[in-house]
Amino acid sequence: EVQLVESGGGLVETGGSLRLACKASGFTFDDDSYGIGWFRQVPGKEREGLSCLNTIEQFPSYVDSVKGRFIVSSDNAKNTVFLQMNDLKPEDTGVYYCGARAFLSCHGYIHPRGMDYWGKGTPVTVSS
Repeated sequence: EVQLVESGGGLVETGGSLRLACKASGFTFDDDSYGIGWFRQVPGKEREGLSCLNTIEQFPSYVDSVKGRFIVSSDNAKNTVFLQMNDLKPEDTGVYYCGARAFLSCHGYIHPRGMDYWGKGTPVTVSS
């Protein structure tokens, strides 16, 4: 059974940084091809795709609003994907989720409907 657990959210001031982690179980990064995406949701809005990384291909993708500020990476030994978020802005506030789908290559926009598995999310608040 695939399970995802996010961590690392919190309260940060504008311009600050946070690093989120998505710990996966039920598959192995080194052996299994999974696209793992990071998403953000704010009340009243749809979940938005931010970034994606395939566990084997390792080619990251980003939505324009986070390019140059967010960096997605993985530690395959820990079966964990990270999202380093720098220069945070108040509009980055929301609940951050990771999602996964087997054999998903991370090209273009990663739509939340493309994910098969989800974590429960970790909240991020950026104060102005």
